[in-house]
Amino acid sequence: MSSNPSAFETLSIEPVDEHVTIIRLNRPHASNALNTQMGRDLVRYFEEVALDPKSLRCVVLTGAGDKAFCAGGDLKERRDMTDEAWTRQHVIFERMVRALIDCPVPIIGAVNGAAYGGGCEIAGCCDFLYATENARFALTEVTLGIMPGGGGTQTLPRAVGERRAKELILTGKPFTSAEARDWGFVNEVFPLSELLPAALATASRIARNAPISVRQAKLSIHRGLQFSLRDGLALEIEAYNRMVPTEDRREGVLAFNEKRPPNFKGR
Repeated sequence: MSSNPSAFETLSIEPVDEHVTIIRLNRPHASNALNTQMGRDLVRYFEEVALDPKSLRCVVLTGAGDKAFCAGGDLKERRDMTDEAWTRQHVIFERMVRALIDCPVPIIGAVNGAAYGGGCEIAGCCDFLYATENARFALTEVTLGIMPGGGGTQTLPRAVGERRAKELILTGKPFTSAEARDWGFVNEVFPLSELLPAALATASRIARNAPISVRQAKLSIHRGLQFSLRDGLALEIEAYNRMVPTEDRREGVLAFNEKRPPNFKGR
């Protein structure tokens, strides 16, 4: 990751401690709308994490301010784009989606307001979501003559089921955080003042666990869902065997027997 937190034009990077970092989509004047630079910044940050997580064990992704997580694609930027420029921009967004989904470090989405269009898709790329009581979600692309192209037709059905996702995507209608929780898109709903503390408490709990174990479990869950049960079980064993020769595996068992908290090093 970049050692300079101010190196990203559209992201605010706030390390909480050695293992947890808050990433804020930081264009509050534009409701944190996704523009080309934000796409580039998200690609760069999460590809760097994938190459070398260093001591990072969990990311909390949220929006700057208290009104919007991300209002979707920046339509002011897109207003005069040629077809070729639009396509080039979208290649960046495609890389962004892959960088988020493929990130080995868990990403908790803390949805602090509107998550529309591309903002809803960014939320869908997170490992799981907490949201405020006033958060709203929508995939409105069909009302604009396009369709979800940032993973929305894939992540939403996997979370809420095919029929619910078809209803939401084909109508473009918004849904509340309470509905999102009931349908399985959001894990928990909180008052705004409690959202970030709750996300950070969960991030801290994840960060106390063995980092190789967490990354391998995340990989096994995500990729296993693409396979048959038999192939998923085979993948799980491959992921599991990665832990057997690690120092952390030996430390975990020793700490349990010595009745003390383990000191995991990621080795």
